[in-house]
Order: sequence, then structure tokens, then C-alpha cells
Amino acid sequence: MKRLLPALVLLLAACAGEGPARVGDGGRPTIVSLNPCSDAILAEVAEPGQLLAISHYSKDPRSSSMEAPIAARFAATGGTVEEVLALDPDMVVAGSFLAPATRAAFADLGIEVVTLGIAGDVSASKAQVRKLAELAGNRDAGERLVSRIERALAEARPRDDERVDVLLWQPGGIVAGEETLVSDLLARTGLDNVAPLRGLSQADYVALEDVVAAPPKVLLVAGGEMGQRHPVLDQMPQLRRERFHTGLLYCGGPTIIGAARRLAEIRKAAS
Repeated sequence: MKRLLPALVLLLAACAGEGPARVGDGGRPTIVSLNPCSDAILAEVAEPGQLLAISHYSKDPRSSSMEAPIAARFAATGGTVEEVLALDPDMVVAGSFLAPATRAAFADLGIEVVTLGIAGDVSASKAQVRKLAELAGNRDAGERLVSRIERALAEARPRDDERVDVLLWQPGGIVAGEETLVSDLLARTGLDNVAPLRGLSQADYVALEDVVAAPPKVLLVAGGEMGQRHPVLDQMPQLRRERFHTGLLYCGGPTIIGAARRLAEIRKAAS
């Protein structure tokens, strides 16, 4: 019997190591998020103490899709293997551009890696919410967030059929393409993205001269480049300019709620 004990101990240890360690009464995994979009979602669907850290992007107002008081509740990392390892998470959620070497290092350390792509529309974003909530072991929280998103979109839906042409001028002087989340939000709130009608695709550059030569009804400015602040725009009374915060541009999840409300305000003012 004594000879069997060491083998039994090794067998039990192997069985215990088949899955990630779990925390809390619900057996939920601890998570480190390296992506600003997953930061915002996980902050909503994870239980207290479950989200060990968010990305450093969410601490910077220029790149964050989270409200500052929410981001302040969490530690942040620069995404290095050493920083993540020190937190000893069960799971890392990262963007699809995670370096292969970093992914391999996490795998070698036994840390599960989940990648989150860019949501191209509202449906894809809601699917991401549900996926992350399931991974966090909290499906109910995911459904509650999806319900809030749907309610915000319903409230932002125009009550008439009038469409308002807009050009969304993003940081770097580029425009949003047709198959992007923000274009889907524009359409859902009664605003038409005129960039595709002008032959412009995702991330195409628009010069100040192009805006002046063919001004849209509403120019949504989500940047601070010199052309976007040029005094000539002040001399165009037929052009309505509205600011659109960069934090509302790229991420889905709870960000959709604020974006929908802001776009509804812009459409109402333009109508």
C-alpha cells in the first residue's frame, strides 16, 4: 500500500491540474484583461475581485472606453508576461493582435488565453458580451448588460423617418467605413454615414479642403488635428459641427449605451 501512495498523490495532482484554478463560491476564474474593449465589458460582468487588472489604455482618457471612476477601481498592466504572471490569473483576455510569442508564453505558464476581435456591428458586440460573461461564469450579468444595450438603442431610435447626413471625422483625419460598429450605431439613430457615398472606405483620409468643398449636414469631429480645428469651419454657417468623444468610437458593450445617447442628442439637434 505504501508503494501506491506516491503514485496516487501524483494522479490526484494531475487530475486537479486539468482545468484552471477557480475562485469564489461560484467557481469563477480570475481574469486579466489586456484589451480596452474587454476591460469595459468585464468590469460589468465580472464579480468583485474576479477581474484582477485591466489594460493601461483604460487608465488614459484619450484611449479609454470606460468612465474614469470605474477604471479607477482596478489595477492596470502594460500587458507584459511578467506583470500578468505576478497577478497569477486563470485567464487572460486580449485583442486579436496579441503577439504570438506572448500568447505562447502564457500557454507555457498554463494561463488560458481568450482573444477578442473587433465587433463590426451591434449584434457582434452583444455576442461578445455574452461570450465574456459566460467565460467569467456569470451569464446573468451578461444578459443584464445586453438588455441595457437594447433599451438604450430603443430609446435612441428616431420617431420619424427623416435621415440626417453626417461625416464622422476621426483622429488622424480618417473616416469610419461602412462595416463598422459606429456606422451601425449611426444608422440605428437616424444618421447616415456619407463616407461610403463619397467612395471612402474604413480609415481613408479626408482633408480639410474636402470637407469645405462638400460639407455634410453634420460634421462629427472626434479628433483634435489642426484641420479639424481650422477657423475656416467657423465661417460655414450651413455646416453643423458636433463633438463626438473618441472613447465612444471603437468599443462595444457598455460603450454602446453612451454612444447611442450622444448620437440621439446630435440627431435631435440637427433635426
